[in-house]
Amino acid sequence: MQNNGTILLVKGLKTYFHTEDGVVKAVDGVTFDLKKGETLGIVGESGSGKSVANLSIMRLIQEPPGKIVDGEIIFDGIDVRKLGIDEVRKIRGRRIAMIFQDPMTSLNPFLSISTQLTEVTRLHLGHSKQQAREHAIKMLKLVGISDAEQRIDGYPHEFSGGMRQRVMIAMALSCDPELLIADEPTTALDVTIQAQILELIKDLKARMGTSVILITHDLGVVAGMTDNIIVMYAGKVFEQAPTRELFATPANPYTKGLLKSVPDPAHEQGKDLYQIPGLPPDVAHLPPGCPFAPRCDRAQDICRSAMPPFVEINENHHSLCHFAKEVYQESKMEAATRAAR
Repeated sequence: MQNNGTILLVKGLKTYFHTEDGVVKAVDGVTFDLKKGETLGIVGESGSGKSVANLSIMRLIQEPPGKIVDGEIIFDGIDVRKLGIDEVRKIRGRRIAMIFQDPMTSLNPFLSISTQLTEVTRLHLGHSKQQAREHAIKMLKLVGISDAEQRIDGYPHEFSGGMRQRVMIAMALSCDPELLIADEPTTALDVTIQAQILELIKDLKARMGTSVILITHDLGVVAGMTDNIIVMYAGKVFEQAPTRELFATPANPYTKGLLKSVPDPAHEQGKDLYQIPGLPPDVAHLPPGCPFAPRCDRAQDICRSAMPPFVEINENHHSLCHFAKEVYQESKMEAATRAAR
């Protein structure tokens, strides 16, 4: 683990939920790794398993109804699945931190910002009350909140959505974690604040050397933020590749659909923006074969009857598709055509 600089290795992760409607395979055999100092993007439509995979890494799956049924979660050489809950708590918030999707529900509305920010450093770093307060003010300034000395005693409802998200980032970074998981950190924020939050995460990563997992449904968000991207669908990894390669030459019809759905300034006026037909599947009752086949415009009989293999395009690029190499070659030809214009 130390030799190749890998900070996190997730291998064959399966997280299932037992419900009245059946077993929901929210995460079904996910494998990926993350090197120190890198940023990994995990993208996909709502319900694809992105957040559940990362809550599993944090050991935050509520049992019941959920359970991690198989797989390994190796963080810096330690199998997190084999740790007792007290040992997990020593890592969670200290070495692995998470920015949750909705800061209004993640922050306790009845506690002041100072109480919530100082709790983490008093617990993990052994700070005194005064040390914790001084550190919390420093972190608020770091994430761009002005008048931090006064605002630290405010309550979540006194902050705007963007400011609450900054507080969440300050809380997550308070103990200088080695791994930061950002789950849809720009959801429900306006475009200007989105750009500021993403730039803040990028800047803090450069300054502190933190490894980052950025979860989003929007490929446009991860374009300039990540080194590698994983595309998830129906609890599975459908494609993984370096960011530039995935954008230039996707090898999966689902990835191509997501890319076509990203708004383009050159989009022809009056023409509807592309959207993938149909809806994501019910992961408690998946169809036979490829889960994306009912929505795929190039699906063949084999797609509807047999689960596709995870095809290697090259050493760092893989795609879950019976026709991955053909899709990849089509993407190369399209890229060459665009370059020739």
